[in-house]
Amino acid sequence: MKLMMSDHEVQMVKDSMSEFNVKFHGPKDTPYEGGVWKVHVELPVNYPYKSPSIGFVNRMYHPNVDESSGSVCLDVINQSWSPMFDLINVFEVFLPQLLTYPNPTDPLNGDAAALMIHDPEKYAAKIREYVASYGTDFDLGEEDGESSASEEMEDEDEDDDDDDAAGAMEDI
Repeated sequence: MKLMMSDHEVQMVKDSMSEFNVKFHGPKDTPYEGGVWKVHVELPVNYPYKSPSIGFVNRMYHPNVDESSGSVCLDVINQSWSPMFDLINVFEVFLPQLLTYPNPTDPLNGDAAALMIHDPEKYAAKIREYVASYGTDFDLGEEDGESSASEEMEDEDEDDDDDDAAGAMEDI
């Protein structure tokens, strides 16, 4: 409930309380400013004790985001998740910090990491190109143009069921 009560636009997927899309705006004072992304979220059955699956649906140019799948390499989500965190932290702290302070030494997108290290101006220009092409406003319910990020997360969590989704709903 916290996320839905915030300024974030949230759209449930398949009438499931554990799968939804969130409209995410690029952080101010970064090359991502002005961009809008659809972020697909899936909550595992044992959320908040297990981290949510997070992935960008529209294309993102970033060293720590896989361009083809939208997967995010972020330690706080992937390895050091704590039940003390909630989805507000993901969208108001973790993802903005990831976009503001990328880590090119642990990349999912080697081309973006290399460009960031060797030519920061070209890296910023490439981000702005992606923002103009892919980071545009949209309806969260749109199915057109979705990448395989949501499909990959569906495959990963196919065995999960929605029995504990009502408890997780408080965080949405």
